[in-house]
Amino acid sequence: MQIKVMESILDKNDQISAELQERFRESGILVLNLLGSPGCGKTSLLENTIGALKNKLSMAVIEGDLFTAKDAERIEQHGVPVVQINTGGGCHLDANMVRSALDCLDLTALDVIVIENVGNLVCPAEFNIGEDVKVTVLSITEGDDKPLKYPLIFKQASAVLLNKVDLLPYTNFDIQSAVGDITSIHPGVTLLQVSCQSGTGLEDWYNWLIEQARMKRARRASNV
Repeated sequence: MQIKVMESILDKNDQISAELQERFRESGILVLNLLGSPGCGKTSLLENTIGALKNKLSMAVIEGDLFTAKDAERIEQHGVPVVQINTGGGCHLDANMVRSALDCLDLTALDVIVIENVGNLVCPAEFNIGEDVKVTVLSITEGDDKPLKYPLIFKQASAVLLNKVDLLPYTNFDIQSAVGDITSIHPGVTLLQVSCQSGTGLEDWYNWLIEQARMKRARRASNV
């Protein structure tokens, strides 16, 4: 029996991702890959963030979805450039999809691109798409068992946001258990407890994002 070793399905994706990272390095644009389950609050977080930072950062959004443009239509109301990618049922975005979307954006006018990935706690974590950082959103309504059940998406994140903490009194979510599991999976990760509804903790998130953008610009300046 002859066993053929095929090229890794991720190899081509990683090549394009590296190409994108070089392009973003030269431009000084911070690129954020926003991950999380359907309904965890990724789009609400984006709406709050754009509203709070639109006078401080020039932002654009790439929206990944299976079939609809519902999230892109919400973002468009906030007056920032937004590009929709429909995967046609695919469970994640890949680097080639992001590269195609960039043709619709003026990269010379941007500080930050946020890529809202398809709602999924598994596949999006496995595909690099040229981002500088991954950010994972977990809402407390999903249950505190998710970090241990889906560790990769928490291990790869530079920041984890526990969203909807305003609902804690109405759930059996064990916040200490979740925090302990996340920090055991990824020691040192930035972990913020937020509520897009009440605004709790969002100022810390805004400051973290501003600092990431500042560091990206500083790295570009040091390489010129």
